[in-house]
Amino acid sequence: MISSTTVHIISHTHWDREWYLPYEKHHVRLIALIDRLLETLERDSNFKSFHLDGQTIILEDYLQIRPEKRALLEQYVREGRIHIGPWYILQDEFLTSGEANVRNLAYGHRDAMQFGKAAKVGYFPDSFGNIGQAPQLMLQAGIENAVFGRGVKPTGFNNEVSQTKAYESPFSEMIWEAPDGSRVTGILFANWYSNGNEIPTEPEAAGAYWQRKLKDVAEYASTPHWLMMNGCDHQPVQTDVAQAIATAQQLFPEYQFVHSNFEDYIEAVTASLPEKLSIVKGELRSQHTDGWSTLVNTASSRIYLKQMNQTGQTLLEKVAEPIAAFAYLTGHAYPHHLFTYAWKTLMQNHPHDSICGCSVDEVHAEMVTRFAKSKHVAESIIEDSLSAVASKVDTSEFATFGEVASTLVVVNTTGWLRSGVVSTDVEIERIYFNSGIDFYTMKQRLKEIDLAGLYLVESEGSKVSSGIEDLGVQFGYDLPEDQFRQPYFARKVRIQFESHGVPALGYKTYALIRNDLSKQLQAEEGSLIRNEREMGNDYLTVTIADDGSLTIDDHRSNEVLRNQCIYEDTGDIGNEYMYRQPNGDVPLTTRGLRAEIRITEDTPFQASFEITHQMLIPKSAEELLQQEREELIWFTGRKSGRSDKHIPFTIKTKVSLNKNGQALQIETTFNNEALDHRLRMLFPVDFQSKTHLADSIFEVVERDNTPSEEWRNPSNCQHQQAFVTLIGEKQGVTIANLGLNEYEVLREEDENNTIAVTLLRAVGELGDWGYFPTPEAQCLGEHTVKLEIIPFPVENQHAKSEFIGHGAMASMKEAYQYQVPWIVKQTGTQEGELPSSFSFMQWEGDKLCLSALKVSENTGDLIARWYNLSRDEQTLSVYPTLGVNAAHRSSVMEQRLEESELGRMVVRPAEIITLSLDVSL
Repeated sequence: MISSTTVHIISHTHWDREWYLPYEKHHVRLIALIDRLLETLERDSNFKSFHLDGQTIILEDYLQIRPEKRALLEQYVREGRIHIGPWYILQDEFLTSGEANVRNLAYGHRDAMQFGKAAKVGYFPDSFGNIGQAPQLMLQAGIENAVFGRGVKPTGFNNEVSQTKAYESPFSEMIWEAPDGSRVTGILFANWYSNGNEIPTEPEAAGAYWQRKLKDVAEYASTPHWLMMNGCDHQPVQTDVAQAIATAQQLFPEYQFVHSNFEDYIEAVTASLPEKLSIVKGELRSQHTDGWSTLVNTASSRIYLKQMNQTGQTLLEKVAEPIAAFAYLTGHAYPHHLFTYAWKTLMQNHPHDSICGCSVDEVHAEMVTRFAKSKHVAESIIEDSLSAVASKVDTSEFATFGEVASTLVVVNTTGWLRSGVVSTDVEIERIYFNSGIDFYTMKQRLKEIDLAGLYLVESEGSKVSSGIEDLGVQFGYDLPEDQFRQPYFARKVRIQFESHGVPALGYKTYALIRNDLSKQLQAEEGSLIRNEREMGNDYLTVTIADDGSLTIDDHRSNEVLRNQCIYEDTGDIGNEYMYRQPNGDVPLTTRGLRAEIRITEDTPFQASFEITHQMLIPKSAEELLQQEREELIWFTGRKSGRSDKHIPFTIKTKVSLNKNGQALQIETTFNNEALDHRLRMLFPVDFQSKTHLADSIFEVVERDNTPSEEWRNPSNCQHQQAFVTLIGEKQGVTIANLGLNEYEVLREEDENNTIAVTLLRAVGELGDWGYFPTPEAQCLGEHTVKLEIIPFPVENQHAKSEFIGHGAMASMKEAYQYQVPWIVKQTGTQEGELPSSFSFMQWEGDKLCLSALKVSENTGDLIARWYNLSRDEQTLSVYPTLGVNAAHRSSVMEQRLEESELGRMVVRPAEIITLSLDVSL
């Protein structure tokens, strides 16, 4: 008799490559595990298969020590006994950028195919929440399913789904729908990914084991195919699993027990699904739980790591790749090999226990080195590509305006026209050591150069307001490709100016000249400083109160933002995973605390104030906290308060406004000497709203300001990428950030909303399943954080009818551009094939965001990707300025699909659209 129920037992290990042990200690254990796996596969033909945790980096790590085993690994992958991919690493989806998530899929697939086959399993076993666009990404990668462990609340077969059914399911199987409507079969580890771990072979123990386990899995299964995950975190291979399965079959003949794999299991489940399944939509962040186990506060653990990651990701995807693509379009080789190394090195910091900052200190110390390595490679690519592009720019026209000291190519790698303040160091003259001149004479000649009369001009000859700082004589060197290094001394200046109207995906050229030869238009002079507490431009007026808080008048909406940039400090007796404010703790704020205020910059193009606060805060938690940690008292039950011993805490805030800026830049520095606390910056508004918008992965997501009824955690923090936005009837505000991934929208009853952005969270232990002290997670020392306040007017007619109105969209463009540094290349006076101002690719799309511009390693096509920020259909038009032989729509995996006309392409709501452009070179 054939059983109606099949129990699929999948052997696996969930491999955190670094976590409660440093990487190399986990690494050594990995070698032993895979050695044992290979021995088991060779010895026991009944050991059918092993799932290698969905991440190909495990193979790299193993072969680094055991290179002689590669052929054997390839054999078992091709035979279907080891299942690998589809990812390179198991990332935290919310703390890594959209492009990092795509590169993770692409490199995972590529590496898996080198061994024979990539498992088409959307594997998210332990992600700390799941991004809403995951179903769309999976489908574009040819994966029709997603298997995950968090984010959805299972209610059980006999329970009714409540009014919050968008995030609940009675079954472990469901339909998961992305914002664009893409759907995949979702499978939740309702009993976790260890529900079939360590299966007994002895009959009596096996009988008790299976009585319990089968009852548990039956509670949530919607089909007669039941999943048992034979493994757990760093779980060694159960080598006698075939014997254990045989014992189970003898004890429970009414079931069919098979040593299975995900592809067979998913195929069987999909064929047996009931007609009506719950449809869960968008982000899965455990919205309808008590809120104590969401792990969201990993977004603020070790914020210095998040800042490094933001820098590294941005340099690769928003600077190095576009500039290398520009150079490629001018005939320069595209360095795929360097990008592979830089991306992989960066992504080695992206596993959920790494980028989340929830590991032991040794792990995160090694991450700092990886971030630096990836960054240095990205900077080298940028420099090489910039040189290739700048060498082809025609700057000869500047000679008609005077003696040219230097020309500057200012590059805008964002998808929109850009203006802003640029600062760069410029060599006025250099003398090489091999010139035959002695060092003293060299330096004297350089010191004697007269800097008076230097001024900056645009290509049409008009003068540009600028500040020039003499940096003196400095040492430098060239590293030619065809000869030995060439050291020199150079006279340098630092020039700062507002670059206006730099073309999207292009550049604009300036020159430093002297000895005026024509009647150029004079630079407009003036000041943005109104008085000792106020500055303003045509868009905003900023007034600083005695306590250092800001009032911002928006001239476009005639609305006011008050009490901006107040600091709030509270105790934190939680851990690297979760924030926990002590019972009865009253927040300390700078509200009403007199600040020292002074003007630090006053130029025609920028004004800055420095605001200094001297706070007194508790030096740590009470001594009881250490005892509670060591006794493994769960953080929700801790009784410790904050110490009654206080220490000074100095916060310096630089507030800057540009002449043509529609945003206010905030830079905060502080030296943290206190333990067990959290620092936030508060941005209140004079209105109430039920929801807000936040930048997430390939979407702007709308989230509720008030948590669900089940929520018991007093804190309701959320993830963000570039910004969070609140919109009222007449006014809105976007708060942009650089690497500050945690925020909360506060709302007391009958009071207006406040955006709170976390700047620091200092804790002393890892948390989770034991006591792992992490003194470096207290983040002692100097810190600098950067934000931007972007007010905008709300169009009344659009305030409720549109998901994102024009004012909000403009603020989001500003927030995205805020992430991307200006890039400047000094060059000489030369003739060239490129004009002095140029865009390498022009496009139009009202509410579309450019996500990537790069070159495909497979086809040599120029790859351009956008996503639709709105919930309305949009039109994309692309106008390449260099030749295109053909254009195709593509998947995120850069596989050409149907041929496309570039004139007017329809983009569905929330769709991710990729184009492959066959360019003429």
